[in-house]
Amino acid sequence: MLRHEGLPFPAMSDLAKLIKNVADWPKPGVVFKDITPLLRNPAALSLAVEYMAQPYRGKHIDVVASAESRGFIFGVAVAQNISAGFVPIRKPGKLPREVLTAEYALEYGVDKLQIHADAFKPGDRVLLVDDVLATGGTMGACCKLVEDLGAEVAGIAVLIELGFLHGRKTLGKYDIHSVIYVE
Repeated sequence: MLRHEGLPFPAMSDLAKLIKNVADWPKPGVVFKDITPLLRNPAALSLAVEYMAQPYRGKHIDVVASAESRGFIFGVAVAQNISAGFVPIRKPGKLPREVLTAEYALEYGVDKLQIHADAFKPGDRVLLVDDVLATGGTMGACCKLVEDLGAEVAGIAVLIELGFLHGRKTLGKYDIHSVIYVE
């Protein structure tokens, strides 16, 4: 391991070791990926953001957008890292002005996301960022919101991809970059 300000600097393979599995949360049958140990480690957090941002440097990304709440953690950091703006995609009732809404299915239910109706300019190149890609429902709704506002989904970057849930198939037409792939 390398060192970072006196702390061990993890290798990419070490990032996965910092993610804890929590069985049956938020409901029975779901294995939740707890990223808080990774977030707690400054070197690991820095490396995770770097690996998420790196493929999109120099790709003319205008805006990074993320769905709440854990997506915000990485979205803002990636936006800053590639010198792009940031747009939050929120749960209903959280945005104060005119919104556009998309409904989507989760692996454990149904939900909605909203974005300000003026969040993007036509032709903006948007990078969508989240912590986990599971079934693709949340990310699919985010893509729909971006495109409904006349912007282009330039790519999708996630920390963890749960390959066994086939979210990549759901989002087949988009460029997807995942740092950690779980079979």
